[in-house]
Amino acid sequence: MNKNNQANAVAGTRPGTRSAAARRGMPGWAALAALAGFVIAAAVAQNAHPLQRSVPLDWFKEVPPVTGLHPAVAAGRDKLVAQAAKIGIKVAITDEFRSSQEQDALYRQGRGDGGAIVTKAKGGESYHNYGLAIDFALRTPAGKVIWDMEYDGNRNGRADWLEVVAIAKKLGFAWGGDWTSFKDYPHLQMDFGYSIRDLQNGWRPPAQG
Repeated sequence: MNKNNQANAVAGTRPGTRSAAARRGMPGWAALAALAGFVIAAAVAQNAHPLQRSVPLDWFKEVPPVTGLHPAVAAGRDKLVAQAAKIGIKVAITDEFRSSQEQDALYRQGRGDGGAIVTKAKGGESYHNYGLAIDFALRTPAGKVIWDMEYDGNRNGRADWLEVVAIAKKLGFAWGGDWTSFKDYPHLQMDFGYSIRDLQNGWRPPAQG
């Protein structure tokens, strides 16, 4: 066996043939290096194209765990509470960042654990798990937290819940009540154009949003 055929045998190709990468003039290691550069450049710039985000970022760098709300979401939450208060509505934030373990426990509710089904998302499948979502309710003058979408506590003839939603949308939140399949009326999120798959792949919105 000549040297070329020995090399082919190691590479797993037939004698006298070349790999696809070699036929293109780019050895396999060079193709991987180009892919790594493509992804790492996006990670450094923090403005990755969706095509780049299809590659798991943790292949190339350590991805720190999310432990709290994204700064822009936290700022939006505070503005929401403040602006609602100006029109006589007290907003109660009932959930913010939620770990994957907490998400799994919530998913089990109504599916083996007691209670009704409240989510279709398992751990890692919710924007809460990446600090990009909050849940809200209303607080009555007596301090009771309610989820009554028809409640008109400021007595202006409009449902307080929908007034809060309108404020949230102006602040950049998307509302779970607009979803077509599983409506989640307390849910507000800012996804910044990142899909759940992007987030599962380790990509994160820039801190400034």
